[in-house]
Amino acid sequence: MKVCMIVTDGFEEIEAVGTYAILRRGGLDVDVYSLRGDKATGRFGLTCCALKSFAQFKDDNYAAVILPGGPQWKELEADARVQRVLKDFDAEGKYLCAICAGPTILGRAGFLKGKNYTCFTAMNDDFGGTYREDYAVTDGRIVTSKSAAATIDFGFAVLQAVAGKEAADKTKKEIYYKECK
Repeated sequence: MKVCMIVTDGFEEIEAVGTYAILRRGGLDVDVYSLRGDKATGRFGLTCCALKSFAQFKDDNYAAVILPGGPQWKELEADARVQRVLKDFDAEGKYLCAICAGPTILGRAGFLKGKNYTCFTAMNDDFGGTYREDYAVTDGRIVTSKSAAATIDFGFAVLQAVAGKEAADKTKKEIYYKECK
């Protein structure tokens, strides 16, 4: 199975790289697209190279789109191509996944109406759904997460949504993951 992630300069490194690592460990193919050619520099200076250019984006049978947070959220939200991908994925019954500031993009576009969700607390607005304090929340085809600290929970929530509970549980066991209570 394949998923895609969209980043640009200012992405939150732990949210992008940590989620990527969990999904790859779980057996998913992950294509990372950059709005700015084939690289993107994160909020704390990590530059990721050899990314796919978003200018070349095509729905390649992806099951989900993932939006990491960080200051990049404003550029992602303002990009009409990103908005088109979100609308198309939603219409096709695919997963919309976002962490930290990323759910704000989903909320402002109307995807969180009537849904349980979470996001970076200071960015929560009246998105028409029910805000939850949980690290990761899945409601139908929407997977949201609270913050950088919730990256591992988010990665597993996306993995479980896309590949199933067995794949998520197997990967949790492989890395000795134990949920906090």
